[in-house]
Amino acid sequence: MNTNKMRFFIARVVYMLLGVFLILSLAAPAAAAPAQTISRGLTTEKVVALTFDDGSDGTHINRILNTLSSHNVKATFFLTGTGINNHPQAIRNIVNQGHAVGNHSYTHPDFTKISGTQIRSQLQQTEEAVRNLTGKTTKPFFRPPYGAYNSTVLQHVGDAGWRYSVMWTIDTIDWTGNSSGDIVNRVMTRITPGAIILMHTGAGASGTPAALPTIITRLKAQGYRFVTLPQLMNLPSTPAPGSTTYTVRAGDTLYAIARRFNVTVQQIASANNLSNPNLIRVGQVLIIPSGSSSTPAPTPPATTTRYTVRSGDTLYFIARRYNTTVQRLASVNNLSNLNLIRVGQVLEIR
Repeated sequence: MNTNKMRFFIARVVYMLLGVFLILSLAAPAAAAPAQTISRGLTTEKVVALTFDDGSDGTHINRILNTLSSHNVKATFFLTGTGINNHPQAIRNIVNQGHAVGNHSYTHPDFTKISGTQIRSQLQQTEEAVRNLTGKTTKPFFRPPYGAYNSTVLQHVGDAGWRYSVMWTIDTIDWTGNSSGDIVNRVMTRITPGAIILMHTGAGASGTPAALPTIITRLKAQGYRFVTLPQLMNLPSTPAPGSTTYTVRAGDTLYAIARRFNVTVQQIASANNLSNPNLIRVGQVLIIPSGSSSTPAPTPPATTTRYTVRSGDTLYFIARRYNTTVQRLASVNNLSNLNLIRVGQVLEIR
């Protein structure tokens, strides 16, 4: 009898614990999708998005705004908390003139080296500062300081409510203090429909104010129209002739999609400008390029440099060091995961 009572008691406890577990499981919110990395708009329309990263000094903001106004062009500014504190009126001017804004953190730390709690704090402090000053939100656009990110950063950014982690198609490297002529040349030789151009507002970007009018004039002459990031992301995707589109479903991988359409992972990544082929999300619309039985080999470069990865290196910092892009390094070295490079690995720099 005592044994039966004990069994009955244990069964009740087990059922109660199962009930509590189920209730907690149902009540727990689903994790947000990681922020989607974008570096250009998926369109063949001749549109281009000018983006400016603002830091602590914002020396050139007013000159940039004057140029944009005189050419009737809207842009997107990525704001920092320190910039808001140091030049609030310039930030008001950005918003009052109808430009879009995004979040560039509060103090510009490397997000790959801080905790998830710190990432959320950096984003929320900047969001609060922008809202209090202008009444606007920085969502859904975030740009990682130094362009440094990994899958963990993207998850925390997505959890915090920012849908897009915005990189760029064209890096003017204006922060190095290069000449206005070099900035113009970098843009004009790399321009493509849907391009996102990276520039800066600070004193270090000394060539940007003089380069901007020329860039705008020449791109307009080529038939380009300037848009903000919200406008760029709302443009319909227009695949190239012979291409099709595919909507990502639960369980899909880029490899499986490539096999299904008889193309390569690299072709899909290139067509959609995916910086990390491992990060695709359910509902994402991918452009599938037309299959081909053979792909012509690219023309080899005149010179190739080799670099051995050291402790602490990231692909982004290596690209900056050699004045190239992460996408170029990934393509040349056939890297499927931009976050996985190892100490001692030899990379070709072209």
